[in-house]
Amino acid sequence: MATGRLTPLLNRFRARGPFIKQTSFILFNFMTWIPAVIWFNSNVGDIVWIQGGSMYPYLNTDINRTTKKDACWNSKWEPLEGLRRGMIVSFWSPPHPEVEAVKRVIGLEGDIVFTRKPFPNPRATVPAGHIWVEGDGGHNGKETLDSNTYGPIPMNLVTGRVTYSLWPWRTFGPINWWEWKPKTRVIKAKRRIR
Repeated sequence: MATGRLTPLLNRFRARGPFIKQTSFILFNFMTWIPAVIWFNSNVGDIVWIQGGSMYPYLNTDINRTTKKDACWNSKWEPLEGLRRGMIVSFWSPPHPEVEAVKRVIGLEGDIVFTRKPFPNPRATVPAGHIWVEGDGGHNGKETLDSNTYGPIPMNLVTGRVTYSLWPWRTFGPINWWEWKPKTRVIKAKRRIR
């Protein structure tokens, strides 16, 4: 009696067999790529979107004319290797750990940085294992949330280096961080702290 009820169900399943086979094959192939994509985004690089006035005028140059964001390549392969003043880095924001922020490296460990408001002291020494980061724009302290707000950041928060501008097309190409002229005064350390 039960087999009489199952026969039409099995016949319907057999009729849809090619569809189910094809769908499961596609899903299996798609699922096998998910770990590779996650590994790539975590270790090689990803696209980071620059918004707001923090990095203006070097990045997000159209902030006054449009609400569009700049797209940049964020290289995550050994982000601390050869780190220098002026490089643009991405890092986990100290006040908002779920947010990845983008700022410029101003000071390395051992450097003395002449700070801006709202930092409580007129100057700060960057401790070992830390860097000082600032946004390019907003020197009144209102447009950028950077080391002048939360102090030097641990180097292990750095997730990548912003190396290429991808959008808008007129800015497409490598980011020439070495052409940047600092506005914050820094006394460079004579030797690295270790």
